[in-house]
Amino acid sequence: MNNIAGLNPGRGDIIMVAEGLTKVFINGREKLTILDDLDLAVSVGRSLAVVGASGSGKSTLLYILGGLERPTGGKVLYEGQEVFGRSEDSLAAWRNRAVGFVFQFHHLLPDFTALENAAMPARLAGEPPEKALGRAKPLLERVGLAGRLNHKPGELSGGEQQRVALARALVMNPRILLADEPTGNLDAKSAEAVNALILELVAEKNLAAIIVTHNSRLAALLDQSLELNGGKLR
Repeated sequence: MNNIAGLNPGRGDIIMVAEGLTKVFINGREKLTILDDLDLAVSVGRSLAVVGASGSGKSTLLYILGGLERPTGGKVLYEGQEVFGRSEDSLAAWRNRAVGFVFQFHHLLPDFTALENAAMPARLAGEPPEKALGRAKPLLERVGLAGRLNHKPGELSGGEQQRVALARALVMNPRILLADEPTGNLDAKSAEAVNALILELVAEKNLAAIIVTHNSRLAALLDQSLELNGGKLR
């Protein structure tokens, strides 16, 4: 276990372990190995940066860890249970409750308000509107959008939209936050503010966080930084 990337004994409980992850894409007769027998352990209360060249498989790794994409080989364990051993419905429910996703592009629904967008995972989980909105409101206030609850995405700046996306990612109280270039589409000032907010919330909520980033300043602020190269983390 001590050779598994991301593992730091004594610093938080391990919540997710990936063992022997392999991802192979077939394009005609060409076989492209993106992840090559990769191991990873993630602990609560710890933040991990994954860096690497474009096309190295960083996003693919996040999608597999979050249950959005199945590996070709290997397994992902969450609290000791195999993530991909679940039915599709069970996997979707786990993904909605256990994992919060933040992407480079916020993917907000344009016809819904900030409050309604942030509450969407709770609504998808079957919570009544009042309860779902009640979950989302304090999170939006926490990310600095108390005065923008009823604004639609088109009425918000890029940084504000990403704050809504961050609130949405946390509305179900997940234990893991997966962020894929979360500020890559923002100007430098907005990016710095959102990055600082992400780190604050990771600490406040005792999350396990994996952040794919090209931002060296952000990577340096996280607990650990690993490079994905040749299908393995180093």
